[in-house]
Amino acid sequence: MFTGIVEEAGRIISFEPGARAWSLRVAARIVDGGTAVGDSIAVNGCCLTAVAVSPGVLGFDLLEESRRLTNFAALGAGAAVNLERSLRHDGRIGGHFVTGHVDGLGRVAVFEQRGADHYLRVEVPKGGGRHLVLKGSIAVDGVSLTIAEVEGDAFAVWLIPHTLGATNLGGLRVGSPVNIEFDLLGKYVEKLLGRA
Repeated sequence: MFTGIVEEAGRIISFEPGARAWSLRVAARIVDGGTAVGDSIAVNGCCLTAVAVSPGVLGFDLLEESRRLTNFAALGAGAAVNLERSLRHDGRIGGHFVTGHVDGLGRVAVFEQRGADHYLRVEVPKGGGRHLVLKGSIAVDGVSLTIAEVEGDAFAVWLIPHTLGATNLGGLRVGSPVNIEFDLLGKYVEKLLGRA
């Protein structure tokens, strides 16, 4: 379980196919501290298991399914990725409950500065609009954000300078793929009401 409060933007060292899985190596300055093999790390909002940990470097194995459902296929060496260690039971929850189980890929439709603020509009997979709630929560590449606008299968958020500086969202462009995780509580409510 995560909160969507990104600890750092790491850099991909390599992402290559292996004999049994895709191998992802990421440079990290903060998240490598206190991380052990077997720990869960959210990488661009996708929960991955650390299979190798050394000073400044984290290693992960990804199945083809994870590569297909996320934006990792579009990222190469040098790309920034958002990193967050899993929630500790004695920690604060500053964002919202994020599982790291990506629901699908969104596409950036608009990303622009408007005055002193930055506006981001994302189109989600067809039918995903049912999970979007005005003033509700959404995770974009693992970043917990508050939805400011909803229109069909698209939503918009406003990004503060801290978010732009502490995450990889400042590097987005129109057409960029982003990992989307809809609010967990909303998905449970939908399921319990028999609408899923």
